[in-house]
Amino acid sequence: MIHLLLPAFSALLLSLSFCSFKLGILAWCALIPLYAGLENKPLRFHLGAAFLAGAVFWSLTIYWLIHVTLLGQIILILYLALYLGLFGGAVYFSGSLPVYCRLFFLPATWVLLEYLRGYLFTGLPWALVGLSQARNLAVIQIAEITGTWGVSFLVVLVNTALYLYWRRFAGVKIIYLCAGFLALSLGYGFVKLSVYPAKHPHSIPLKVSVVQGNIPQESKWDARAVTFIQDRYRRLSDAAAADKPQLIIWPESSVPGLWGRDEDQFIQVLSLAYKLDTYLLVGAVSYLDQNYFNSALLVGPGGHPAGIYHKLHLVPFGEYVPLKKALPFLETIAPIGDITPGEEHTIFKLDSTEFEKPLRASAQRRAPADPVGPGAAQFGVLICFEDLFPELSRKLVKEGAVFLVNITNDAWYKKSTAAYQHFTASVLRAVENRVYLARAANTGISGFVDPAGRVLGVVADSGGNEIFVTGISTQSIYLTKSKRTLYNRWGDFFILLCLLFDAGAAVYLLNKKR
Repeated sequence: MIHLLLPAFSALLLSLSFCSFKLGILAWCALIPLYAGLENKPLRFHLGAAFLAGAVFWSLTIYWLIHVTLLGQIILILYLALYLGLFGGAVYFSGSLPVYCRLFFLPATWVLLEYLRGYLFTGLPWALVGLSQARNLAVIQIAEITGTWGVSFLVVLVNTALYLYWRRFAGVKIIYLCAGFLALSLGYGFVKLSVYPAKHPHSIPLKVSVVQGNIPQESKWDARAVTFIQDRYRRLSDAAAADKPQLIIWPESSVPGLWGRDEDQFIQVLSLAYKLDTYLLVGAVSYLDQNYFNSALLVGPGGHPAGIYHKLHLVPFGEYVPLKKALPFLETIAPIGDITPGEEHTIFKLDSTEFEKPLRASAQRRAPADPVGPGAAQFGVLICFEDLFPELSRKLVKEGAVFLVNITNDAWYKKSTAAYQHFTASVLRAVENRVYLARAANTGISGFVDPAGRVLGVVADSGGNEIFVTGISTQSIYLTKSKRTLYNRWGDFFILLCLLFDAGAAVYLLNKKR
């Protein structure tokens, strides 16, 4: 019985590391009970017990999905648990490897399984172990080289080293080796934290306000609530305008109407931007060419549309049904939208005369080696869970975005840990690309992240509550034409290294069997 309780205890510890920003330290030892519970057991037990641990972990981590779909939640939990089950199989085979090879084989396999989960069947890179360290600033700085995968690797490496030493599979040298890797990562992190302060002396300030409307999910598309929603966003935007921002951001689908059809409602949005004399970025559902899109609409200070982006990566069983024609019964799993994916990335540009003047003036004061022109105000938008997928952020920065925006709506999941788990992805996207990220969420968390992953400010009430509160937050973010990070340039090369290492281990095991 104890051998089943230990993997379940690992699942509990790992889940607790995602329940708030304060318990990420638990991830560094969460896998040790799993390793101990699988010790000296046959392959079938490894697979089954690890699958059970996966089911417990995902049940505790995405419990909030029950507010949307019970059947879909059960299916998703069982599917995601398969990956931890496969890791249990890797633990079994690792017992035949030399101990120092085992030390790196298990973290590499964990990372490969996370990567596979992030892309297979459209992907769900939720609750990656590396994301649990979002507030551990010194550790996550390596993400600019390896992506979040490197942080996951480091956490599992520490778990594995501690277990191998505790169970006397290896001597104290394995602790020294692991401590060396950890010290290098932390040293790198502290150096980078000094390089990326919140305010760079040669950067260009851009004042941005994010609006958290806190509109109940059941009211968002209720025709009786249209006036209430419009009045709330208008009032909050008026309050934000007192800080004289150059950009005000509303959350995903914040306008209670369809762009391309409900003209009266969008006239009010255009008029508001004109009245406030600022850029206004709003989330809206578009109806164009008989298709629905989840969109982000930028309105200029003159009250005219300045660009639109249609969401590329849709939520399966939330915005569309995979294999809808072949398997029509799938529509019964969850309340399904009928959204069409966009076709291209969009780079928005703030190019008003009022903003370009200080840009040009500041550019003249800068060193010739780091030129900045009006294009420095370019940014890209990630809608909803698009911030989970690092390749989308990388693509936007490659195409010229110097800061990122995430607009989302996590009201579906009520007062749960979902909003906190989601926010961690935005922190890592900022570090991976070394850009500022502004985030506007309907019910939270709304705020700003700097290029080092520092959370500069969030919408919160007097009690410090960050979700299901109404408010605004304004920050000056600082724009620079800095060099692209290694991760932005090279992408997931770390995954290739893990794959090569595991392939070498597999060859070793085959030769040993022969």
